[in-house]
Amino acid sequence: MLIGNARVVPIREGKLDLGTWQRIILLEFDGPRTRYVDLIAMGE
Repeated sequence: MLIGNARVVPIREGKLDLGTWQRIILLEFDGPRTRYVDLIAMGE
């Protein structure tokens, strides 16, 4: 398990390239509040 505020996730053919048992979830440790997602796309 990885806990943190940033992840690098590969995308292949327009879909997340996760393994069989890998998931992306949000855990609220300090109560609900407004969240923002920054997406940076890098390609070849």
